[in-house]
Amino acid sequence: QVQLVESGGELVQAGGSLRLSCVASGTMFRIYAMAWYRQAPGKQRELVARISSSLSTNYADSVKGRFTISRNNAKTTLYLQMNSLKPEDTAVYYCNADPPFREGLEYWGKGTLVTVSS
Repeated sequence: QVQLVESGGELVQAGGSLRLSCVASGTMFRIYAMAWYRQAPGKQRELVARISSSLSTNYADSVKGRFTISRNNAKTTLYLQMNSLKPEDTAVYYCNADPPFREGLEYWGKGTLVTVSS
């Protein structure tokens, strides 16, 4: 029912910026909570940022003040603006959709690789 496709991952120098995008299929995007997760080699997957249908947000402490999550419901697209990138931000970044009232049902993209050099 829901397909998520991430894009925007690149090799970037430390201190630089990237914007990730996640395009979602379907007509119920507006009511989904959306999130970005990431997984670095040798580490478990972690929540990076989340945005609710009412636009409330929360961030991992490690990215607070540097990353901004946003959504464009008309485009059914989720974004992650990443500034002041650090080598420790290197990871595969995954888009996640959480439909309301459907505990245990969520959707994942295949991920996009962000590599921060230096």
